[in-house]
Amino acid sequence: MGSKKEKAVFPVDAEEKIVIQGAREHNLKNINVELPRNKLVVISGISGSGKSSLAFDTLFAEGQRRYMESLSSYARQFLGRMDKPDVDMISGLSPAISIEQKTTHKNPRSTVGTVTEIYDYYRLLFARIGHAHCPNCGREIKEQSIDQIIDTILGWTPGTKLTVISPVIRGKKGEHQKIIEDAKKAGFVRARIDGLMVELEDSIKLDKQKKHTIEIVVDRIVIKDDIRKRLADSVETALKASNGIITVLRRVNKEDESYATVTAELDSKGRSYDRDAPYIEEEVFFSQKNACPDCGISIPELQPRLFSFNNPFGACPDCTGLGEKMDFDMDLIMPDSSLSFNEGALVPYNPESAWNHAQFSAIADALGFTLDTPMDELNKKQRDFIWKGDDSKILHWVYHKQSGEGQSTYNRPWIGVMADLRRRYNEAWGDSGRESLEKYMSHSECSSCHGKRLRPEALCVTVGGKNIWDLTGFSVLETIEFFEKLELTETESKIASQILKEIKARLSFLKNVGLEYLTLERSAATLSGGEAQRIRLSTQIGSGLTGVMYVLDEPSIGLHQRDNQRLINSLTYLRDLGNTVIVVEHDEQTLRTADYLIDIGPGAGVHGGQVMACGTPEQVMTVKQSVTGQYLAGKITMPVPKTRRKGNGNVIQILGAKEHNLKDIDVTIPLGTFTCITGVSGSGKSTLLNDVFFPAASNAVMRTEYPSGGYKKITGLENIDKVINIDQSPIGRTPRSNPVTYIGVFDKIRELYASLPESKARGYKNGRFSFNVKGGRCENCQGAGTITIEMNFLPDVFIQCDVCHGKRFNQETLDVLYKGKTISDVLDMTIEDAADFFVSIPHIARKLQTLKDVGLGYIQLGQNALTLSGGEAQRVKLASELSRPSTGKTLYILDEPTTGLHFVDIKQLMGVIQKLVDKGNTVVMIEHNLDVICQADYIIDLGPEGGYNGGTVVATGTPEQVAKNKKSYTGNFVKEMLERNE
Repeated sequence: MGSKKEKAVFPVDAEEKIVIQGAREHNLKNINVELPRNKLVVISGISGSGKSSLAFDTLFAEGQRRYMESLSSYARQFLGRMDKPDVDMISGLSPAISIEQKTTHKNPRSTVGTVTEIYDYYRLLFARIGHAHCPNCGREIKEQSIDQIIDTILGWTPGTKLTVISPVIRGKKGEHQKIIEDAKKAGFVRARIDGLMVELEDSIKLDKQKKHTIEIVVDRIVIKDDIRKRLADSVETALKASNGIITVLRRVNKEDESYATVTAELDSKGRSYDRDAPYIEEEVFFSQKNACPDCGISIPELQPRLFSFNNPFGACPDCTGLGEKMDFDMDLIMPDSSLSFNEGALVPYNPESAWNHAQFSAIADALGFTLDTPMDELNKKQRDFIWKGDDSKILHWVYHKQSGEGQSTYNRPWIGVMADLRRRYNEAWGDSGRESLEKYMSHSECSSCHGKRLRPEALCVTVGGKNIWDLTGFSVLETIEFFEKLELTETESKIASQILKEIKARLSFLKNVGLEYLTLERSAATLSGGEAQRIRLSTQIGSGLTGVMYVLDEPSIGLHQRDNQRLINSLTYLRDLGNTVIVVEHDEQTLRTADYLIDIGPGAGVHGGQVMACGTPEQVMTVKQSVTGQYLAGKITMPVPKTRRKGNGNVIQILGAKEHNLKDIDVTIPLGTFTCITGVSGSGKSTLLNDVFFPAASNAVMRTEYPSGGYKKITGLENIDKVINIDQSPIGRTPRSNPVTYIGVFDKIRELYASLPESKARGYKNGRFSFNVKGGRCENCQGAGTITIEMNFLPDVFIQCDVCHGKRFNQETLDVLYKGKTISDVLDMTIEDAADFFVSIPHIARKLQTLKDVGLGYIQLGQNALTLSGGEAQRVKLASELSRPSTGKTLYILDEPTTGLHFVDIKQLMGVIQKLVDKGNTVVMIEHNLDVICQADYIIDLGPEGGYNGGTVVATGTPEQVAKNKKSYTGNFVKEMLERNE
């Protein structure tokens, strides 16, 4: 830790400890540190000081690497390679598990239920004790005997042709040669394999890596009076071969008398069939266990896979288990019906295209209108023909080739705009062709399953009167109550006891980490980083592992102060199981709860990477050079404003907001103020700001086309001229992204270098000074500065380019100097140094100064965006927006900008935001940090709880006014904070 800091280090009072010597990863300054095992260890420090470098890039990375090194070389090739951290020695390590903020479940098939594995237990529960009902009449399904099966078949119209088949294999991998041979020996001659009829005498070879369905053809029968005995023998044989299930293919020719009866039955059930085919062949499934005696409908055997929307056996066949479909939207195809075709009413059809004009001229002539007729003046018959077409009406048109080389004549029916666009989409070549059409498409609920993802046979099975999808629609809290009140028979209780125990335990873990408002059917892609991290935390608690080192990255993000203690209880529970819990955290309550605290500093980036203090929170508070310690000791504070802004007299009113869980609320935002939207997690803050207000405001003011949530009316938007949203998305995903390219200042720097006399003399343009395009960059490393060498079973080796020596550009480009510095020298400068260097160039200096103002003066201009911490990346984005000139009538929208920031960083950030408001602008922010909330001029507190029990306005007003509202959880904490600052 260095001799200078020895006085700030308190000895670890533990027999077992993790010892780190010579840690130099990223900005760590060759530090030595000890931390106790089986304790709650919190690593603190300002953003960019090296907390994550110590916790994740050193401790966790080495723990993972050692585990992987213990595996065979064969296993390692499937796991990828891991770099050894830049550290001399680490002893006392345990197997490491990382619980980061990154939301990895972007798959639309992932839900809270599947991620937490609770849904897997649901599927098992419904398969074992579920009560099946008929999808048609709703009657509970009883066992179906052989006689009932035979009577149902004989009840069909005489003359109907049947094929009785026995499904001996259903969706199982393998070659299944023995099954096929046994069928041949038993005298069967045909089978349907994966939907195709084959002769068993033929050579049949199946791919053992794929799932197959094999159905043996038992008999072919025509229904007539004397067929019962033969039918009974065939049904018994089929049931015996397939363990109680059979499929009957029911064929009716068009000329048969029964055709009209069968098609009417299919239409009444909504079944699809080919109306042009010479016959109809319907599959009817029978089971000795699950069949409706009234409707004759059978459902498959209750197995867990039947209740999985990620399995073909359970997923809705129309939407394949997604619950929604993407199809062309009439409102997007024709946004303005007052226009005519020639004026561009049908946006995907360019009226200047010779093909489109010829085709639609034929449509207009056939229906009696012109292409100059506004679309809203067409009658219903004309509109229906344009949208739906008519196969029976043949159109004639002549297409004159634009090249002037002749013409082509066409005689064909018009299939309609919707069908034509679907055809173009399906036949589009490549992603770009499909993307050009996708802007006219929208997601809509699946009309078959109504968003429930599962096939009807799965949705008709209930436990406690609820089907599996209804149950996933309950919040965690409601689900716990449901299972507490669930009444089962003695037999059902014995079967389900262990399943229910696992379900209740996992639901309790979710509740304990503050996620009781979530529903299990919620898409995992919609979860915030903090929610996803707490879900993983609850899963780890449920696993009950001991002797593990858990590393967490700010689990308190997005969590209201009311729920903080429950999260801390979960962390201490994990510790008490016998694990070492290492948390990177800024939250004051978590810092005070730690068994051991490590403070990294003193500054960020090159100014950080040192251990400022180690010890219990009480010990760290005594260290004057520790900013965190001084904050905990109350020596460093953020003064509460003595007066609150009243605003400029204008307000924005959101009336009737009712998206997600918002309950038709009215909200008033005073302009010219700093407004905070607060409330417990899941109360509707993000829905109000990000789903309703921002899209609507941006569409009205900035003329964007964002889809907006439900509301009746928004007034007062005429008083603002710009809407700027600063969200939490990353600034770049490639190593070539960096802060100065993101905020646009590098373009100005390249313009400056291109305007120099030396550049003009050589004919250099702006592109010459870019390391991303050919011309000025070093082609040996393609502007990367390093060359990657892949090593078998070893980490990739990065070596400096031996041509440009890491400078990224070729020598001719580096010959151009500004104030004695090359373009490569500029990229190596810190923001702080660069701001002084370009002080005489206002449009460059202003943007760099903004980066300094948000506390990023220590990072390099050309620093790889992937090496930025979460707090740094967000502040770069904030700086990009703040660097633009403000008019004093700008509306800034921020979603928890304090994410990943230390108290000192927040204090600096708030200084920038308050300056924005002082200029007359309006800032609306979602926030949980109490120091920030107490800085606000106006608070809108939502709640009172999360999920269904949230979505109402609990309190509004200044912090002092909200603090007096006893019904507001936020108000109670604000009151404590205000009293502390008096």
